[in-house]
Amino acid sequence: MSEPITLNRDTSAAETGRRLQAVLLDMDGTLIESEHLWGESESELVSELGGVWTEEDHARNVGNAADPVARYIIDLTGADLSPRQVARKLYAKFRSKLEGGARLRPGAKELVRTISEAGVPVALVTSTERELIEAAIGGIGLESFDDSVAGDEVAANKPDPDPYLRAARRLGVDARRCVAFEDSLVGVTAAADAGCVTVAVPDHVVIPAREGVVFRDSLVGVDMEWLESLVADR
Repeated sequence: MSEPITLNRDTSAAETGRRLQAVLLDMDGTLIESEHLWGESESELVSELGGVWTEEDHARNVGNAADPVARYIIDLTGADLSPRQVARKLYAKFRSKLEGGARLRPGAKELVRTISEAGVPVALVTSTERELIEAAIGGIGLESFDDSVAGDEVAANKPDPDPYLRAARRLGVDARRCVAFEDSLVGVTAAADAGCVTVAVPDHVVIPAREGVVFRDSLVGVDMEWLESLVADR
């Protein structure tokens, strides 16, 4: 697990009294077009284990970490394997599909640049395990983020709020004055329960309305004025 960071800023967002203290970004389906790669990996693995993976199965697992997905696959197929063994097989398939690079979602790179240039801390908060993050986010560059929290570095993964609370704590900011971007119900639940103003940008699943959650069709056109407005009353 990586150590808490020291921001490369003259002063932190919290110290300046800025209302918006940080922006926390999910990765799969939010910044990168990877959900179809996960779906293909899941389908191939389930087929090898003697089962059939449907779109409904994929939708039920969007945003989940590897071990819960592995347990789901074991229940579906009856495979005589441990969740960790299935997770390793799934990660191997996903890693091979990343060799061609994951496409960025529209506006993703511009959003990270806009936040960084404004001097606001930006962190990656993903259920994906550390070993895959650098390759997956290569189109933006992991170095573009002030910090990152991986799925194997938390006590409890999404939909538990721990990943977002941990990210805020590591940045030294108040989660209630952070804006989080998510594409799945699992992720939105984690971010909203952590107290973040949550922006839902649905990709493959329907996300029901919830107090404190703002919906957008895409990341295109997100600017600092709009982000600041989301926490103006906090």
